[in-house]
Amino acid sequence: MLKFGWIFPIALIAAAALTGFLRRYALASGLMDIPNARSSHKLPTPRGGGLAIVIVFLAGLPILSAAGLLATEVMWAVFGAGAWVALIGFLDDHRHIPAHWRLLAHVIGAVWGLVWLGGMPPLEFVGYSFEPGWLGQVLGIFYLVWLLNLYNFMDGIDGLAGIEAITVCLGGALLYLSGSETLGQWNAPVMLAMAAAGFLMWNFPPARIFMGDAGSGFLGIVLGLFSIQAAWVTPQFFWSWLILLGVFIVDATWTLLRRFLRGEKIHEAHRSHAYQYASRFYGSHKVITLVIGAINVCWLMPLSLWVGLAGLNGLLGLTLAYLPLVLLAAYFRAGAREPE
Repeated sequence: MLKFGWIFPIALIAAAALTGFLRRYALASGLMDIPNARSSHKLPTPRGGGLAIVIVFLAGLPILSAAGLLATEVMWAVFGAGAWVALIGFLDDHRHIPAHWRLLAHVIGAVWGLVWLGGMPPLEFVGYSFEPGWLGQVLGIFYLVWLLNLYNFMDGIDGLAGIEAITVCLGGALLYLSGSETLGQWNAPVMLAMAAAGFLMWNFPPARIFMGDAGSGFLGIVLGLFSIQAAWVTPQFFWSWLILLGVFIVDATWTLLRRFLRGEKIHEAHRSHAYQYASRFYGSHKVITLVIGAINVCWLMPLSLWVGLAGLNGLLGLTLAYLPLVLLAAYFRAGAREPE
């Protein structure tokens, strides 16, 4: 297994180099994010750099599979769904795709990934194991589509989406490193973390290029598929992954629910997420990005490992993890109507 360790530094270097190339391409082709009233940035900035994460990670998947470090079914689930969602995002970055067609494409990607993984696995809830049935499969599709889109919603300040991907993937890898029977499973999350770190070299505040829909949607659905794969390995791991993803899940869900209840169009651009209000309050993208990274590492990761490895009840662990996040979302007025 260690003889394939070279793939991780190569993924890091390749993603950094490719992001630089994509930045030059975006500047030359006019692929720019122009600030407007709904933006969190002030200067025109190239976008589409997340494609580097997509290309590097997808190129590494067959290598891991050929080395016996990734099941063929998992490789095809992640490769097919990820590539499809990234393609839709790439087209949307270049020429707007109506929301209903994007949603249909996202459902197709989710179905592909779920079928290759064998559907939703049995899940443990308050000490009992539940077979998902057909309703569970529908909820699994909804879960993947929601993660895909919430990752897009949360990619609104410099460095945040990259920091989230790195910390969540490293937390997931630690879960696998806990036992010999799951030891090889850690390679794919670590490779994705390295690709995201290469992109983050260009996106860390102040960002020189933005991720774009191709990268954010790709990360959302891949992390979702990782969480379902983890549940097939050990049912408790699904709760652990939900905990690792807590900052994005809580902020996006709380914000979009409030906007929906007010009758607003939830797919329209806005600046009412908790992290956006916080970044304006403190006048810094860097501070908020680093604080969220610290929350992931110092709060969510230990709770995730406690649930996955030490047997803390999953629902209780999720409640403990999410409660302060909900309080922070309320404190920073997530979903509140923005001043005119």
